[in-house]
Amino acid sequence: MASSIPRGISAAPSVSDRDERLPLPDLVVPGDVHWPYATTICLFHVAALLAMLPWLFTWPAVVAMVVGVFFFGQGINLCYHRLLTHRSFVVPAWLERCFVVVAICCLQDTPGKWVAIHRYHHHHSDEQPDPHSPKAGFLWSHVGWLVVRNPAAHSVEVYRRYAPDVLSNPFYMRLEKTTAWIWIYVAHAAVLTAVGMGIGGFVGGDWATAWRYGASMLLWGVVVRTVIVWHITWSVNSLTHLFGYQRYDTGENSRNNWVVALLAVGEGWHNNHHHDPASATNQHRWWEIDLTYGVIRILERVGLATDVTLPRHVRHAGRGKVASAPRE
Repeated sequence: MASSIPRGISAAPSVSDRDERLPLPDLVVPGDVHWPYATTICLFHVAALLAMLPWLFTWPAVVAMVVGVFFFGQGINLCYHRLLTHRSFVVPAWLERCFVVVAICCLQDTPGKWVAIHRYHHHHSDEQPDPHSPKAGFLWSHVGWLVVRNPAAHSVEVYRRYAPDVLSNPFYMRLEKTTAWIWIYVAHAAVLTAVGMGIGGFVGGDWATAWRYGASMLLWGVVVRTVIVWHITWSVNSLTHLFGYQRYDTGENSRNNWVVALLAVGEGWHNNHHHDPASATNQHRWWEIDLTYGVIRILERVGLATDVTLPRHVRHAGRGKVASAPRE
């Protein structure tokens, strides 16, 4: 069990610790590209560059992008991470599935795979089997681990071992066995494009303006927003294991990073999270703002969230529940 560092915060890592390198996971063969992932990531980044064209800039689309980064990003932070991976709280099945649909619109794989890989990361954090440790290279931890095959992590055995509770659910297994999750993403892109066209038709009163606003919404509200959310999520894997402060000695390099915490609305307090992954909140000091936990508290107040797991120091004081779901 991790122990608390005296005075609450440790010193920054030494240069030797920070520069310590790990080899890539055992079964990774550099150059063995995972083409579906690599192609998708490249195409989305190239398409996002179209945002530099003035014709494709509209304020409604930019607003949709900014709001969407938070709204759809909560599908990852709140749903995939705290709800499904760590079982930090419980919501009704219908609401859980709604959250999953929102998460799928971030194009970060199916729930079962996401949960299994994250639990695998916790089990081997900053050791060689870790699928995305920055000790094997910053670019590897940020995106390389997605575009190069790693049979040790992306395998049926790993999915079954680390996400049995998710994959035993027929709803989630159906997402694994079909392309339904891809069509959910396509459908949400079509809906947002139609909304953009409707706004354009109202503003300009002609088809040319409608098509322009629709294309702008597709670019900014879907493509650019997806890329931004990708990099925010990837930064939790990379930056928060390189830069920041450690409040707890967790035996690996997780750190609390202000910048990532702001962008990822609470996920950047990563050392706090590795110290107590079961907790529904990463906020261990008043100034460590965790907006994702704020959403959970709102859900709890309106009766839609129950069994909210409080931080370890609160649980040890006799309040809150200690969940029994697997948290590797």
